[in-house]
Amino acid sequence: QIFNQHNAEAPNLEQAFHRMAQMEHNLDHDIPWFLLPSYWAKMVVALISFLCFANSYDGDFVFDDSEAIINNKDLRAETPLGDLWYHDFWGSKLSSNTSHKSYRPLTVLTFRMNYLFAGGFYPVGFHVINIILHCTISVLMVDVFSILLGGLQFSNKGRRLNLAPKSSLLAALLFAVHPVHTECVAGIVGRADLLCALFFLLSFLGYCKAFRENKEGHTFSVFWVLVSVVLGAIAMLCKEQGITILGLNAVFDALVINKINLLELIRKLLYKDKSLENAVLLRKGLLFRITLLMCGGASILYIRWRIMGTGPPAFTEVDNPASFADSLFVRAINYNYYYSLNAWLLLCPWWLCFDWSMGCIPLIKSVSDWRIIALAALWFCLIGLICQALCSEDSHKRRILTLGLGFLIIPFLPASNLFFRVGFVVAERVIYLPSIGYCILFTYGFSLLSKQAKKKKILAVAVLGVLLVNVMRCALRSSQWRSEEQLFRSALSVCPLNAKVHYNVGKNLADKGNQSAAIKYYREAVRLNPKYVHAMNNLGNILKERNELHEAEELLSLAVQIQPDFAAAWMNLGIVQNSLRRFEEAEQSYWTAIKHRKKYPDCYYNLGRLYADLNRHIDALNAWRNATVLKPEHSLAWNNMIILLDNTGNLAQAEAVGREALELIPNDHSLMFSLANVLGKSQKYKESEALFLKAIKANPNAASYHGNLAVLYHRWGNLDLAKKHYEVSLKLDPMAPGTKENYNLLRRKLEQLQKKGG
Repeated sequence: QIFNQHNAEAPNLEQAFHRMAQMEHNLDHDIPWFLLPSYWAKMVVALISFLCFANSYDGDFVFDDSEAIINNKDLRAETPLGDLWYHDFWGSKLSSNTSHKSYRPLTVLTFRMNYLFAGGFYPVGFHVINIILHCTISVLMVDVFSILLGGLQFSNKGRRLNLAPKSSLLAALLFAVHPVHTECVAGIVGRADLLCALFFLLSFLGYCKAFRENKEGHTFSVFWVLVSVVLGAIAMLCKEQGITILGLNAVFDALVINKINLLELIRKLLYKDKSLENAVLLRKGLLFRITLLMCGGASILYIRWRIMGTGPPAFTEVDNPASFADSLFVRAINYNYYYSLNAWLLLCPWWLCFDWSMGCIPLIKSVSDWRIIALAALWFCLIGLICQALCSEDSHKRRILTLGLGFLIIPFLPASNLFFRVGFVVAERVIYLPSIGYCILFTYGFSLLSKQAKKKKILAVAVLGVLLVNVMRCALRSSQWRSEEQLFRSALSVCPLNAKVHYNVGKNLADKGNQSAAIKYYREAVRLNPKYVHAMNNLGNILKERNELHEAEELLSLAVQIQPDFAAAWMNLGIVQNSLRRFEEAEQSYWTAIKHRKKYPDCYYNLGRLYADLNRHIDALNAWRNATVLKPEHSLAWNNMIILLDNTGNLAQAEAVGREALELIPNDHSLMFSLANVLGKSQKYKESEALFLKAIKANPNAASYHGNLAVLYHRWGNLDLAKKHYEVSLKLDPMAPGTKENYNLLRRKLEQLQKKGG
């Protein structure tokens, strides 16, 4: 609703106008809810939204955070800022065939700022920013809901009036405490959705500002329309859904600013009514504004397309099985079932899971599947709401229902599989924005119930109960997102058929050293998904370490048979074959791995170990040199080069390699130790001693460090210090090879010296 009042003669005109507007729009009149001043309403929303997710502030990096943050080179200072505009969300080049094409440079930029300000990967700062963003968005929702539920009106002073203070507070509280938002707030990667939502809302509020009449008397401001387009572009640079705000601004313009009756408009279009152009499209500049929005949106999409390239993102069948179904019927049925699951998560956000892929939701392949009921229920409700939104004689009802459905459906479209394949089945994070529409519909439904109910206080208590339960659920879910162990285990009861859940639980256990328990979950992951090559690879690795080489070989061979370009599995298969002394096959496996992953330093390192075992020293040195070229901080490769050169008598070359390595990795005590050994053999005792002592300071409990320093002192003639370090070495490791013999030799020599001295 637009109203501009210029008569400022009466001092209480603004208050009187506000009262008249509220009488006209009786949504608040029917709601038994708290009436708070705008400032206090926003404070309450901010406080409650903070309480919901505050316990996630000291959580770890979990799940996708590892790839998007810890392993993302775009966060580090050495990566040029310009690269962010040509890389995807995970740090891969957009032109790469393996890129997911998720283009969110502004979100990555905020991660980079977090990393630089904190001086490293400390998750607290990342989590605090997410919590602040959600609180800010929830506060903005008070203003947004006041417009969507109460209409857009300005006072004579140009101030926007809140015509629905009670209903906007209720809707904002519903949004702030919705448990489905936990993934976005407690999961650091969810910042993409939070930043997108922030600029999404700012774009909407900016568009609304365009209709505040200015001093020149113009009915709308082109400047603010353009500002809303720019803010929509920024929202899209945070996450792809942001572009949908331009469509919603157009819908808002048509319904609220121009009060268009959609059903009447459709009739006029069908009957080619000539009055349509003058009556609607040109009224109040609607056509001009929609043209600006369309041109802005088209320009944004074109630039995005040019940067991304024409190739579609690469997803696999396990990511989104319905999209790979041959039958159009199966695809359509399952897509609609996924929509119903998203709707259910909004209505009843009790069963939440970090991942819904890999068998969590089996495909519907027949109309006899009972889950068809969910589709029928969804479309029954949607069609009913659409009919009311189109056909109701109450213009206020038409407007609220249409806006509610618009905000529910339009932001969800990029995740709907209708325009392109997405890389998930259900993702709680993508319904952060659509939940705005749900809150509108819930609040309006509550007002209708309150209007009919005799005991309104009971309804109010029920809604308070819903809010309280949601707050508790948010707090519980936030605590589960604090660590990977809790997060992954919480999914076992929700998605027991999800192979990825079992895989992640197993991986978490393996990282903690509990291999026996990890094997159990990896085996279950492979049972649930017999083509789960990553589970086979990890299980094969554990079995290899437990010396169960034949089963490990079977699993890894099956993995590379299923996915021939799986470089990590080829490398691990080579390691197993090497352990089984099938050297030619191992060499072939290593080279196959390198063929599929050109820059694979670990594979070159293992290839070098194979060549060393075969006494092919030149090939071993070349392989390790390749590893260090690809990964200059590859300490093991450097160490093996030094040791091999030392063992083959090339002391000068070993020393040169050792010095080169320490320049690149100056604090690596193992490199200090290896170089110290070489220097000792070259009779550079003083420098060797200094390196040994530095290595011992870094790692004082290494028996070999003390033992070899003792040998140095022994050769150097510093027998007392030699005795001291032999004794420390034997105390740390009584079975240290050679140390006991050297110590006994030293003792005999000391005894002989004592006798001579006596």
